[in-house]
Amino acid sequence: MRKVRRRWLVAGLLLGGVGCESEATPAGALLGAVPPEQALSDSAFAALSARISEGGGFFDTDNLISNERGHLKVLGALERRGVTGGAYVGVGPDQNFSYIARIRPRIAFITDVRRDNLLHHLLLKALIEGAPTRVEFLSALHGRPEPPDPASWVDSTVASIVAWVDGVGADSLRVVALRAAVEGSVRRYGIEVSDEDLATMHRFHQAFVEAGPGLRFTTFGRPPRPHYPTYRQLVAETDLEGRPASYLADAEGYRFVRELQVANRIVPVVGDLAGTHAVGELGDVLREMGLRLTAFYVSNVELYLWRGGRFDRWVRNLAELPRGEEAVVIRSYFPNFGGIHPSAVPGYHATQTLQPVSVLADGGFSSYWEVVTRGIIPLR
Repeated sequence: MRKVRRRWLVAGLLLGGVGCESEATPAGALLGAVPPEQALSDSAFAALSARISEGGGFFDTDNLISNERGHLKVLGALERRGVTGGAYVGVGPDQNFSYIARIRPRIAFITDVRRDNLLHHLLLKALIEGAPTRVEFLSALHGRPEPPDPASWVDSTVASIVAWVDGVGADSLRVVALRAAVEGSVRRYGIEVSDEDLATMHRFHQAFVEAGPGLRFTTFGRPPRPHYPTYRQLVAETDLEGRPASYLADAEGYRFVRELQVANRIVPVVGDLAGTHAVGELGDVLREMGLRLTAFYVSNVELYLWRGGRFDRWVRNLAELPRGEEAVVIRSYFPNFGGIHPSAVPGYHATQTLQPVSVLADGGFSSYWEVVTRGIIPLR
């Protein structure tokens, strides 16, 4: 399935020779002054992931897709604030790709306390790299056959592509072939994975195959919520101006995300935002690369850190990251944990907010409500 040609790999400029075990290798030696259109080698990609990662933890969700239907409502405000380039950091599933497509960072790190999230992103990386177009990716993600002429779908709406996926049944032979291709790609990336890890990735893929675009976010030990969106709804979501805005909404957004994946510049790691290693090590990596944080998507992780008495540690970790003046925290707030947020969008259960990193890094919060409301950037 390795259809993709690495157009960006130029002889003499590849960043190779860095083993996964070399956790002390300066990140500047991995990236250095190489232009953003040049790729990290697979060994450099694996070395960065290993260097930043720490021991995994547990959270009671599968996180295969987001439960934040309004996640795109912040995009206009991101653009007006000039949040672009630099380094992007986020937690959770492919919702990150829509932020990446708009912010266009030089490099992105997806960090999550669950090791399963790293495995999920390796699955998505392999499928995206093997799919030059959106219709090929969504067909592969859901185990469907591709249309006869995928190239003719380049300018199609995401709604019409999802309709294609909805209209054809899963192809069991293709699913087997895709899984073999994914396994080969993941092993080549160099991040250490066990047979159990590969089985987990296949299980994640099977969830997309069985549910199709109707897949919903799942929690363990709690009933599904009526406001949880389907994957179909998420990829069709709009910004505040009503424009389809996910990374799958048009060919250009998908192209950027795919090129960043092919260049090994979306790096999944295992890390606790309030831990003692991952965020601090990430700061060292960014300094060595000469990059600054532009956006950190935290979902609603801070609520759990607040409840667990670990929020202040997260703030200290964040404050140590090199950042640009425009850097923001992208946060999701759910009203079942408090009142209606002043930035709430009618018809959406969760509220997506933007807050300057400088505001959060100042600390001194007396309540979680103050965390989610102090210095919030207007979305309009």
